[in-house]
Amino acid sequence: MSGVEVINFGCRLNIAEGEAIRLAAGERDDLIVINSCAVTKEAERQARQAIRRAAKRRPDARIIVTGCAAQIAPDGFEAMPEVSLVIGNSEKRAPISYVPNLARALVGDIFQTKAALHPVTSGAGHARAFIEVQNGCDHRCTFCIIPYGRGNSRSVPAGLVIDAVKAAVDRGQQEVILTGVDLTSYGPDLPGSPTLGALVERILAHVPHLRRLRLSSMDSIEIDDRLFGLLSGEPRMMPHVHLSLQHGDDMILKRMKRRHSRAQAVALIERLKAKRPEISIGADIIAGFPTESEAMFENSLKLLDDCDIVLGHIFPFSPRAGTPAARMPQLERSLIKERAERLRSAADARKSTWLQSMVGSVQNVLIELDGQTGHAENFATVSLDHAVPASNMRGTMTDVHITGVDGTRLRGSTL
Repeated sequence: MSGVEVINFGCRLNIAEGEAIRLAAGERDDLIVINSCAVTKEAERQARQAIRRAAKRRPDARIIVTGCAAQIAPDGFEAMPEVSLVIGNSEKRAPISYVPNLARALVGDIFQTKAALHPVTSGAGHARAFIEVQNGCDHRCTFCIIPYGRGNSRSVPAGLVIDAVKAAVDRGQQEVILTGVDLTSYGPDLPGSPTLGALVERILAHVPHLRRLRLSSMDSIEIDDRLFGLLSGEPRMMPHVHLSLQHGDDMILKRMKRRHSRAQAVALIERLKAKRPEISIGADIIAGFPTESEAMFENSLKLLDDCDIVLGHIFPFSPRAGTPAARMPQLERSLIKERAERLRSAADARKSTWLQSMVGSVQNVLIELDGQTGHAENFATVSLDHAVPASNMRGTMTDVHITGVDGTRLRGSTL
């Protein structure tokens, strides 16, 4: 094994930051870094499991824990005997943090982070490049602990983003995904207050050889006319959006302190579909939020149809200490789990119908480095029935005739 081993949990931003950790840590074969997530209790539990498994697998390695869970609750990880060091989110990109020392924790005040934000990018080990353009969040949704792990919203200057995109294309990566904690809040902290739409326009203009540009999760209420125009009419923008909708009932949305209504979410997607019918809709939805009645829950179920959601990410509500939602009247865990399963089952059925609708079509697919799977423009996962050796397909873009559905992915053969 060459260099540090990084185990990422959570969002696409963590995937990109995993590359920055590898660069910062250098060629340290004796080091394992757990890049944790704090969005749910389950995410923290998985990080602890990974720490214990890593210690058994490589007992001579130093284990360092970083990421949002480490930033928010460092003491719990510091107390684990398997852990050598806990590093905060502000410290995890600094090479000095990985030099062996006597400290057990290097976790600063994330809200005091003033350093200019530089983009981090998933490197040549991926067919697609994840590029950070924004970090932190200025909003305070009542269920969310992430602002306390990421700090205030900060944006990467457009010139640095463009340089990172050019570097990805020069490496042969044909698709770039722009990532952030609150992606659509990009820009107000930069000179001239550019928007995400303005950044996308500049990327497309200055990197003409970039074939695919995709955006990670967005807040629907912050999609302005400029960005809407790009999503609905620019061929190099992929026909796929993932929205942070969270719920389908207006009262629950208010109690979550979300800034959109159900009607606004539905109207946005109707407008997108009218302009670009092939666009696929993904969304995050929480089941079992405090005070959620059966009627309120049914509104979330109906939202799957009303917003044509085919890529649903369903989360059972998980109370996070220190958030307002944790102090609200809670539902029974069994009811939360049951509602999450109902939502997930409905979302899976819609996805299955969507996949079946593409059988017989031809999809343009970017093949991952395994040479066996890839993603269509609409983000459907495709498995290849090989007529060509897998080694010849890695990182290529090719048209695939879709012949069937295999579980949660399409199956097809190259033309």
